[in-house]
Amino acid sequence: MDILRGKKFHLRAAARGLAASLPITITLMAAASVASTVFFHFSSNVTNISIIFILAIILIARVTRNYGAGILASLYSVFWVNYAYTYPYMALNFTLSGYPVTFVGMALISCFTSSICIMLTRQSEQLKEQERKLMAAEKETMRANLLRAISHDLRTPLTSIIGSSSAYLEEDASLSPEDRRRLVANIEEDAQWLLNMVENLLSVTRIQDDRGVSSVSKSEEPLEEVISEAVRRFKKRFPTMEVRVSMPNAFIMVPMDPILIEQVINNLLENASFHSGNQKIDLQVETLPEAVSVTIRDYGKGIPQELLDTLFDGAGISQNRQGDGHKGMGIGLTLCKTIVGAHGGTISASNHAEGAAFTFTLPDWREY
Repeated sequence: MDILRGKKFHLRAAARGLAASLPITITLMAAASVASTVFFHFSSNVTNISIIFILAIILIARVTRNYGAGILASLYSVFWVNYAYTYPYMALNFTLSGYPVTFVGMALISCFTSSICIMLTRQSEQLKEQERKLMAAEKETMRANLLRAISHDLRTPLTSIIGSSSAYLEEDASLSPEDRRRLVANIEEDAQWLLNMVENLLSVTRIQDDRGVSSVSKSEEPLEEVISEAVRRFKKRFPTMEVRVSMPNAFIMVPMDPILIEQVINNLLENASFHSGNQKIDLQVETLPEAVSVTIRDYGKGIPQELLDTLFDGAGISQNRQGDGHKGMGIGLTLCKTIVGAHGGTISASNHAEGAAFTFTLPDWREY
């Protein structure tokens, strides 16, 4: 009974698909008939007329994706070519010499091309569906990594704030002015870190549309000004750090969301500051044929080789053995990858002889 019900369901679905395809099938067959009639007045070559109908059948198969419509169009084409464009005209006659082979061949070619076209179209739709599922799975993985990065990067600063504030309140009488200042400074530093985390989270909302697809509103902006603002913002928080900027002499305009790209540069500069243990950072801009690249190079101990492949998906967080919240690179680098990807660029990490380097690219730049 279940098999019978399944067959009836498929038959009803096929019938509905054929009914929905009939208007397109009739329209294209009528257009092919008109075009063939016009062509017939100039040339009575049946082969050329057959090609017109085969083309119409392929279009029907491409538009309708229904086997019944393709077969129906094939049968109509065979009988109409025989009826209207072969001798004796306006009569069906498959008995003349060579006619059976010609029309059987046309029927087979028509049905075969229709079936192949429909099959390819359905395979294309299946590939698109698989790609959509892969994108959804990748998005879910990114969300899980982002949540893991957030939970790690927020927990330790909050614990530090609670511990410092509790120590200040409970031991106020026994604390020296230097100790009080140190505790307050620790609280301020951790609060600044949390503020930066919130800014990162707000940036995520700027690059996600209602469907969760990464997209940005871009306008042509001078890259030098965006970099200058990012460096100025970074120096405000880290006045002792030296950032050496190297840029081409030309005036470079890049389609971007300046606030988001500034966030990327600031995140990479902060990572270089926290993880290098050195007071010098190089920021180098290079123009390539297809994109402009920005490299931020520190002079520290570099990145463990086993973390390079997973650094931008938040997986590197779990490798943090020191338990220092300021050592976490999770959400900042995950956000950098999302922002740069939404701009059509790429981002990567590598080690050089004296430390680590992060490079991202932005396409469609113009030089003035």
